[in-house]
Amino acid sequence: MLCLIKGIPLSEVSNYSNSSELQSVIDVLGSLLTIVIFIRARWSKVSRDYLKARPWAVLMWTFLLTIGSILPMEFISEKANLTLPDQTQHFFELIMKTPWGYIAVAIMAPIAEELVFRGAILNKLLSSLKGDQHWIAIVLSALIFGIIHLNFVQGLHAFLIGLLLGWMFYRTGSVIPGILFHWVNNTVAFLMFHLMPQMNDGKLIDLFHGDSRLMYGGLFFSLCILIPSLFQLVIRMHKAK
Repeated sequence: MLCLIKGIPLSEVSNYSNSSELQSVIDVLGSLLTIVIFIRARWSKVSRDYLKARPWAVLMWTFLLTIGSILPMEFISEKANLTLPDQTQHFFELIMKTPWGYIAVAIMAPIAEELVFRGAILNKLLSSLKGDQHWIAIVLSALIFGIIHLNFVQGLHAFLIGLLLGWMFYRTGSVIPGILFHWVNNTVAFLMFHLMPQMNDGKLIDLFHGDSRLMYGGLFFSLCILIPSLFQLVIRMHKAK
């Protein structure tokens, strides 16, 4: 998902409350069914070993990495003039409008997507490729993750994020860091949607009241979080013994 979801104003979405609630519930049930199938069929690699290793520092740096990546990713999307198709924007507006939307977007989707794309697909690719070929597996899984989003904007974003999440899975052997990254990213999008509705059809600079110096300062501050977080993860991430 895009780090900040934009589209039509909230006032125009209010006419669709019934359909938005229904769509959110359908999405929750779809994700739940996916989770149950992939766990019961043992298609996804699921284990408590990683949490038993108490990887609290890795999870903390993953949290900070996610926070630090939000503004730069939005800035890159704007500079590349990447905008969602109207139908997709409208769909996200419907989903994000309801409390069920938070469960669908920020809780169920991260779990389901990580189980499928990292726990199942990437894990299978990694077991099929040996040695230094792990990057081939990571790129292929990220490419599948991007294609499945069915539009170029989301697909490109998903591919780039998929590379990062795939690398995290390869280093840890667990979907937990990826789920955390997904949850933080989508929770921020949900909160921005409701707490700052003026941003839903605005630009990043609007968050800084039109002041470009403040905006670039915010981007610099984000990089000061993102780069050290990534460095710490390189050092700290390892598979549970």
